[in-house]
Amino acid sequence: MVPRIITGDNHSDARGTVRFNNSFDATAVKRIYLIENNENTFVRRWQGHRIEQRWFSVLHGSFKIELIAIDNWEHPSIDLKSLSFIVNAETLDILHIPQGYVSSIQALKAGAKLLVMADYLLGEIQDEYRFDIDYFK
Repeated sequence: MVPRIITGDNHSDARGTVRFNNSFDATAVKRIYLIENNENTFVRRWQGHRIEQRWFSVLHGSFKIELIAIDNWEHPSIDLKSLSFIVNAETLDILHIPQGYVSSIQALKAGAKLLVMADYLLGEIQDEYRFDIDYFK
């Protein structure tokens, strides 16, 4: 499975705006949390999961999210290719990150907020992997 954007949309009229994502099936979601960086120059880089999957949705602003599929969790190749996505709050798009990826997350606007949804409860499994910020070239 590869990462993909689940496209949302919005509707505006005299009453205001509704953002929605009618294509997202949240059945697998067991936990949610919110990421808001102090500065948009800060990059949360390379953390991921062998088993868990995640869904990212921007509630305010926009984020650049890079993903790398890991070939060996104990000693990954340093030259793995990354996929890059820009996700913004305008249409409630959701980026699905299947199991087996690490991510790099950077807010592109001050005050940006990223909603993260996961398919395992906190502590349910031990599946967190972190690599140095400059590990991948």
